[in-house]
Amino acid sequence: MTKRAVVTGASSGIGAATVRALRGSGWEVAAVARRENLLQELARETGAVPFAADITEPADVARLVDGVLAGGGVDALVNIAGGAFGVDSILAGKLADWEKMYKVNVLGTLRMIQGFLPALRENGEGSVLLLTSTAGLVAYEGGGGYAAAKFAEHAMANTLRLEEAEHNVRVIEIAPGLVRTEEFSLNRLGGDQAAAAKVYEGVEKPLLAEDVADVVAYSLNLPHHVNLDQIIMRPVAQAAAHKLIRK
Repeated sequence: MTKRAVVTGASSGIGAATVRALRGSGWEVAAVARRENLLQELARETGAVPFAADITEPADVARLVDGVLAGGGVDALVNIAGGAFGVDSILAGKLADWEKMYKVNVLGTLRMIQGFLPALRENGEGSVLLLTSTAGLVAYEGGGGYAAAKFAEHAMANTLRLEEAEHNVRVIEIAPGLVRTEEFSLNRLGGDQAAAAKVYEGVEKPLLAEDVADVVAYSLNLPHHVNLDQIIMRPVAQAAAHKLIRK
């Protein structure tokens, strides 16, 4: 039988690439994001079903859950939506940036899990995947807010895995390092194109959205009894969070 996934953050970057990867391996996909125009383009390209919703808004999530489940059950919830805002020190950090990161990375993910977990339990072989970050494993200067949010999401994955094993729900965490996408650094740096370009300057082969999406699809396509608890992936040039080779 065809499997069905819900993918958040689907309008661009890793989310859109994940929709393409899952559709390419035979999944039905409910693609979720705020920007309806981009979702419609992706739907025409891939055959995914678009659902315009903001995962930080409870009413949107409730409407989304009802709309998706009206079309049948789900096999996987793929939490890609997230983001970083600002590179200030903790002393200079803007509370609004921290709140925004916590709302989307942590509370948005929580709302999605709470909304779809009963259906995943009912499925009997459900999966929850959380896209975190190596920032959720190792802190760095200027990354306090993002690291705090991703550390929290990492803790959610570990806790959920313990709580849901008895319901045969597998919980997968994928934590990428440096990934070059069209929007992540641009959003983080307030739309400054030059500053965003410098993030990847001299790095010959950073990870791409498609690289991460391939790993997402691989982890979900494994037999259900195989759980990849945590996958850390970096480009070869990034030997550790503090060591990045630039040429």
